Amino acid sequence: MDQLLQHLANTLIMGGTYALLGIGLTLIFGIMRVVNFTHGELYAFGAYGLYFVAVVLGMNFYVSILFAIAGGMVLGALIELVLLRPKRGADIDTTMLLMIGAWIVLQNTEHLAWGSIAKSIPSPFPTEPLVIGPISLSWLRIFVFGVAILLIIATYFLINRTRLGNAMRATFQDTDTAALMGVNIRAIYTMTFALGSGLAAAAGALLGPVFVVTPTMGDLASLKAFAIVILGGLGNITGATIGGFILAFVEEIGAGYISSGYRDAMGFLIIIVVLLFRPTGIFARVERIG
Repeated sequence: MDQLLQHLANTLIMGGTYALLGIGLTLIFGIMRVVNFTHGELYAFGAYGLYFVAVVLGMNFYVSILFAIAGGMVLGALIELVLLRPKRGADIDTTMLLMIGAWIVLQNTEHLAWGSIAKSIPSPFPTEPLVIGPISLSWLRIFVFGVAILLIIATYFLINRTRLGNAMRATFQDTDTAALMGVNIRAIYTMTFALGSGLAAAAGALLGPVFVVTPTMGDLASLKAFAIVILGGLGNITGATIGGFILAFVEEIGAGYISSGYRDAMGFLIIIVVLLFRPTGIFARVERIG
């Protein structure tokens, strides 16, 4: 029982960051119909951004996280403006190849800039864990969970309670009608891609100090983001949030009760089952985008 409680606590912490990854990816697909293969590299960019600002420049750890998220948003906006906007209206094969090319270029750039040696990001939190009964949690992981939940709530508020969110949902439902109602579709696309990229960078910046930072860290993160979106249903923010926690729970249980080597395999086994029996996702009937 004690072991199960510890796994459930770990699920909450990892699920929050997984949800950030999934929301960012499903937001971009739902509104722009773009399969963003650079999502994992934006996650890695957030981790390297935190390393650069906090370790190389020596700035405050918390402020460095904000810089990493802002940098991810700027990079996302540039990808949309330079790569996607000129190809708006092109077939999905062209867009997918474009994003795959951008993914490879970004990863090779990280190799060139930082080398292949893993980077460690020190955190300002004490090394002594917080012990509550049978549960032991590091202060850093508690901080990661708190920030992830705040970002998820802020994203929901933005989508459902602001004029920008209304314009994004209108664009998702009918682009032509939204344009006739005065919505600047181009600006919405850029802001959507920047927001989704910022969420991916936030997940990378939060998990960078928990693990280590490498140029290939985005590969598995990208696959997990697609898995979360498949679980929750494409374009479904609520589903992506729940899907993130489901994936974290399955991984945690697989690693704890079967083998740590099965942590990633268990998650993708669930994806195979979902694709076989409910290919639209578990929460496909829930209202999408908001």
